Amino acid sequence: MDTIILGDKKFKKYIKYEIISESIVKLARKINADMAGERVPLIVGVLNGAFMFLADLMKNLDFDCELTFVRVSSYEGTKSTGEFCEVLGLNTNLDGRTVILTEDIVDTGNTIVKLHQMLTANHNPKQIKIATMLLKPNVYKKPLTLDYVAMEIPNDFIVGFGLDYNELGRNLKDIYKITE
Repeated sequence: MDTIILGDKKFKKYIKYEIISESIVKLARKINADMAGERVPLIVGVLNGAFMFLADLMKNLDFDCELTFVRVSSYEGTKSTGEFCEVLGLNTNLDGRTVILTEDIVDTGNTIVKLHQMLTANHNPKQIKIATMLLKPNVYKKPLTLDYVAMEIPNDFIVGFGLDYNELGRNLKDIYKITE
């Protein structure tokens, strides 16, 4: 399908799964190299959006690691609310561990910065690395370094491969952008 309708919005195909997959494999190679010698890093996935990215990423990591999730929300419709509310908390000990915080997309960076601050202040990790499938560099202006970025995109609203519009479209294997 080249064009889809989700709710009241129309979207057109933007990034095919094959390109997404290739970028995730390349990203995994970099993470594999960086994590060589680390003692069982903890991968923290940010739900709901990062689950598909994280599933493909994990298949390409060649080191022992653990996996856990946090769930946060900062979007309503096609706009960020600017507010961060933790929905499902962290229940794993991070003390002295390397953590790879994994997001589906970073645009304003409000969510990833708040999560980084929360994990650093409350859990005493050895280090926190940040991985994201997608980055909107024209929007992201935070000083926090993103260690692993699979792809950069313009500031378009997108769905698919875990990303949603009002919880619709997460199941699409390709990524679509809004046409309005």
